[in-house]
Amino acid sequence: MAGSQCCENPPSLGSASGSGSDEVVGGLKAYVAGPADSKAAVLLVSDVFGCEAPNLRKLADRVAAAGFYTVVPDFFHGDPFRPEKHLDFQGWRKLHAPDKASVEAKTVVAAIKSKGISSIGTVGICWGAKVIVELAKTYEIQAAVMFHPSSVTLEDIKEVKCHMSILGAEIDQVTPPELVKQFEEALSAKSEIDSFVKIFPAVAHGWTVRYDIDDETAVQKAEEAHGDMLDWFTKHLK
Repeated sequence: MAGSQCCENPPSLGSASGSGSDEVVGGLKAYVAGPADSKAAVLLVSDVFGCEAPNLRKLADRVAAAGFYTVVPDFFHGDPFRPEKHLDFQGWRKLHAPDKASVEAKTVVAAIKSKGISSIGTVGICWGAKVIVELAKTYEIQAAVMFHPSSVTLEDIKEVKCHMSILGAEIDQVTPPELVKQFEEALSAKSEIDSFVKIFPAVAHGWTVRYDIDDETAVQKAEEAHGDMLDWFTKHLK
């Protein structure tokens, strides 16, 4: 399901920044960073606030600095959710359903592979988790990480074919810890893949990218999740 927590703590957006560049990948505008000659890539799929959110760009730059060719596509085609503009969240979401982006994501993955990249990981954040779980049901990617997923079902998880990590929040009405535990059990039953599931205490849905940069504790908790993500990709993509 998608709920009000998906829209809480919207990022403050100024001019987009970062160490990478804006390019076109697989027909979509995308923020791209990291070594172009890397044999391992990470595809980041944003939450509803889109690929220009400052904390997301920082995360992409951190992934790139670890040696991964990093791509953050604009699956909203220039129309990310903005509370001051889109007064009807559910109406906006119908126009930007994850199933459409899942199809586009396969085209992006193909474009990344055409560069000679041999292993691909994906990160799905909130809304983006539903997008990447569809990729995870194929053999097109090698590893995936979900941050506080939205709309992902137990049936989705049962179809996963790649190494999967799920990082959830203790305070989450969208995907509560009880459901994350069910995800963990389903993944553990798959001997052919590796899995890692962690519920972070005292944090709410969205904590990995919609944190206050002036709140030291919030930053530390987000960075812990980011570290877990990088450890996962270092293990399975390099």
